[in-house]
Parts: sequence; structure tokens; C-alpha cells
Amino acid sequence: MKHAYVLAAVLGLAGASLVAGGRGTGSGTYLEARTAEVFAGGCIMNAEAGTSGRQAVLAWKVDKGTFNGVSIDNLTVVAAINGDQNLGIREIGGGKATTKSAVYVDQRATQVQQIALVAMASELSHGLVGTVVKVTPSAIQFADSEDAINVTAGGEAVLQVAKKIDHDVSCGGMQWFQPLSSMSSSTLGTAEQHSFMGAALGTKWSDPHKKSAFFGSFRY
Repeated sequence: MKHAYVLAAVLGLAGASLVAGGRGTGSGTYLEARTAEVFAGGCIMNAEAGTSGRQAVLAWKVDKGTFNGVSIDNLTVVAAINGDQNLGIREIGGGKATTKSAVYVDQRATQVQQIALVAMASELSHGLVGTVVKVTPSAIQFADSEDAINVTAGGEAVLQVAKKIDHDVSCGGMQWFQPLSSMSSSTLGTAEQHSFMGAALGTKWSDPHKKSAFFGSFRY
């Protein structure tokens, strides 16, 4: 636990130099789910837009790459995010959500690599990672199979996403949002499990069995 707070302090001191300047190049697999449908009918969207979708779990598995001069090959970072309003509200005419996050970095990474992973997540999420309240080096599972992707981080953040959605034609079902991270290709998925049970964000959630996920590849 102490290691998590030490790393957070290091991020505050050293993160600025790593975030600034050129990014580098990299590619890998990305997964997200949020607490609102991304594919739904207008009736569901009207009900959820103002009250749901304030939380999300985002995960990036780097196959090969560097970020600001730091190699991050085969490393993973996961961010649990809590906002003051729907995280995608700007896409349907609202303002930008103010957010804070708990970030889990691959425990195999060096301290400098961990800082680079947080900087990458912030960059690719267009700042949605927001204020990082806690950074925890963790054993992260990112298992990508033919039918699903399963992610667990620190025993606190869990995503199990089926690589399909059921197209319910009732109420004019359509896609309302884009992924919360930059992606080179994306596909809609169904979050069979989506939960955050940590204490860092002041809230916990479990939001399974929803058309609330994206998966695919990223490149920068």
C-alpha cells in the first residue's frame, strides 16, 4: 500500500516531464465499459443521459511501444474513472465531465515505466483519466480470446466483455457514443461484468449485462 502512495508522489514530481513533449510510437489492445449503454434506443438514452454513465473502467495492453522515450513493451495499465456527469455527455450536447481516477499499473514495470503508462493513459483518453488520486502497481490480467476479453486489476477493477451485442430494434436502437480513448479500430461489446470495488474514488459500482463496452486496437 505504501508503494502506491510513493509512486503517486513520484508522479507528481516527475510526471510533468514525462507527459510533456513527444509521445513516441506504440500499439496494442484496448477495452472499456461504462455505467451507461453506448448502443440503445432513444427512450433508454433519455433516461440514462443525465443520471448514468459517470463511471468507467478503461484498460490498455501495450504490445510494443515507447512513450516519451520509455519502453513499455508488453505492459498493461487500467484506469477506473468517476466523473461528475455522464462521461460522454459532450457527444450529445453537454459539457465536459470533471473526473478523478484510480490507476493500476503493471507490477512488472519499473517506476519510470509505471509513470510512462499513466502518462500514456492520460494522453490516449484525452485527459479523461483526470485527477489521479491513487496509483497502484498490481498484477493485471488481460486475457483476449476469440469470444471475449477479461481484465482484472488489483482485485478491485473487473471487466468481462463479450465481443458481440444483441441488436434490440425496440425504441430505435443505435450507437450514441464513441470510445473514451483514441483507437485505430473499435467494435461494440457487451459488458458481462463491469465493476470497481476499490476505496480510492469514494464510490463503488457493479454494472453487468449492458451494451456499454468497446474493444479493439490502439495506435499512436
